[in-house]
Amino acid sequence: IATPKKQFTGAEFRKCALEAIDKIYKKGKIPVLCGGTGFYIQAVVEGLKIPAIKPDWKLRKELEQKTIEELFKELKKLDPERAKKIDSKNRRRLIRALEIIKKTGKPVPGLKKEPQFEILYLGIKKSPNELRKSINQRVDKMIKKGLEKEVKKLVKKYGWNIVLKNAIGYKEWKDSEDKKIIANAIKKDSYQYAKRQMTWFHKYPGNKKIHW
Repeated sequence: IATPKKQFTGAEFRKCALEAIDKIYKKGKIPVLCGGTGFYIQAVVEGLKIPAIKPDWKLRKELEQKTIEELFKELKKLDPERAKKIDSKNRRRLIRALEIIKKTGKPVPGLKKEPQFEILYLGIKKSPNELRKSINQRVDKMIKKGLEKEVKKLVKKYGWNIVLKNAIGYKEWKDSEDKKIIANAIKKDSYQYAKRQMTWFHKYPGNKKIHW
């Protein structure tokens, strides 16, 4: 439903997910929305209305040259309220927030809610050691099943575009050819991302609804 040529926004995800959910309901079945990116899940189940601003690739290219720290500092200056709530280590989210501000000339609007569903929230709890072990096994399996070949094929077709340069599991191949170093980098990046996901869910206003 999306190619590596473009970033898949939260608004696009919500639209596609709602269409899929509708089809599942019509078959008399119950949809299961599974994933780790909390904001995207929240956008669907709580009906968050996300501003649909088209990507500005020239602006994104300029922002890509900045460090994560510089992006966050700029966001704090332009939109302090959004800066309080955003994942300050997520480059893609920071760039998107700055893009909305610079394109509209206004802070990122408050996300409107349109509740639509009754939800059963289930969260998988793992100890740090269990999580690390699970991630390590997953990465080893991905590499064994041909991740390197997949990356090379995508880069040959699309180049090191903004999507591939930011995606965990892909970006680590850009500056190294040593498989061991690459595997360790993917494991480290995946673990850090998983930790941030868990932090998001524990801070999530609806956290009390989650059955861990």
